[in-house]
Amino acid sequence: MPNVLITGGNRGIGLELCRQLARRGDRVIATCREASPELHASGAEIQAGVEVTDQASVDALSERLRNESIDILVNCAGILSNEPLDGLDFDRIRRQFEVNALGPLRITSTLRSSLHSGSKVFIITSRMGSIEDNTSGGMYGYRMSKAAVNAVGRSLAHDLRAEGIGVFLLHPGMVATDMTGRKGIPPEKSAANLIHRIDALTMDQSGSFWHAEGTVLPW
Repeated sequence: MPNVLITGGNRGIGLELCRQLARRGDRVIATCREASPELHASGAEIQAGVEVTDQASVDALSERLRNESIDILVNCAGILSNEPLDGLDFDRIRRQFEVNALGPLRITSTLRSSLHSGSKVFIITSRMGSIEDNTSGGMYGYRMSKAAVNAVGRSLAHDLRAEGIGVFLLHPGMVATDMTGRKGIPPEKSAANLIHRIDALTMDQSGSFWHAEGTVLPW
């Protein structure tokens, strides 16, 4: 039974990952700023009061988990807002960088002592962070923050390889959550696809960028 830690477990894809992994018997630790009733019902152990943009908050989490071993770390916390060229909001763009790009780096680096040879680190990113795949423009903050976290994941894969820790970037698909205005595939399907990738990816594939449905995505 692996120990799985999921950030952003109180809603959307993170919540559904908590449900499905707990249901199959994994030990799931869910972090969030404030736990939702749905998360309380998921079967996950809850670490509330965790803000991925605040180092003191993440340090406190690390201290609470100092005797824990994390087999699978899923960086799922994320935000999205729409900034077109004619409506740039640099405060919102900056906030997306803090959550979407620096958050996974802060969590992974701070919890590094709980990882071990054979651990897997997953970053839930987006194909909107693919420069090659950008055919429509817009969404400046989200695209930029996801391109940045793709660079984070690739660098972590190199830096953690000697420790036997794999790092993988996963695009969940367009998922019908509050963040997307309920447009896309059901969270249940996305989470099931992500779990297939979490189970299947190996150290040989560390540093790669995958669609949850099983295809490699371009950078």
